[in-house]
Amino acid sequence: MARTPSTMSPLGTTCPDFTLPDPRGGTVTRDDAIGEHGLLVMFLCNHCPFVIHVADHLATLGRDYADSGLGIVAISSNDVANYPDDAPDKMAEEAEHRGYAFPYLYDETQAVARAFDAACTPDFFLYDAEGLLVYRGQLDDSRPGTDALVTGADLRAAMDALISGGAIPADQVPSLGCNIKWKSD
Repeated sequence: MARTPSTMSPLGTTCPDFTLPDPRGGTVTRDDAIGEHGLLVMFLCNHCPFVIHVADHLATLGRDYADSGLGIVAISSNDVANYPDDAPDKMAEEAEHRGYAFPYLYDETQAVARAFDAACTPDFFLYDAEGLLVYRGQLDDSRPGTDALVTGADLRAAMDALISGGAIPADQVPSLGCNIKWKSD
């Protein structure tokens, strides 16, 4: 299992614009998704063991923060020709199966993943209400094959601080997961 860390984009980076389809119906833009407190963007896919390890917790996180004033979206950018389990119809099935309360968007061209400088799945980017990056890092210290429980502690602490107006520590641990499956050029 390949272990790719997130790129750790500079804090204060502006949230890239996006307009992406949700395989469950409709299209979502960045401006649609951002809430009064900001926006969490998660790069996921269906087949990655790192995502599978945390997927149920991500569904719970989505429900826990549904009325928080913080927008949440997930994006899959994988090459579906070589990874058909990540195709839009399978994304819709996964979102229903897990009970994702947030849009699970499809980035067919991979331009959105490149704009975010996303590197792995899962990869998390938390932006404030002005669209500035305040957190990019791990969900928590749990990984597949370890005894550490999936708690979401790191990301939840950042989300809670953002919502309450508290300070988000700048010392953040990179997320770790499978590399995004880029299309061949």
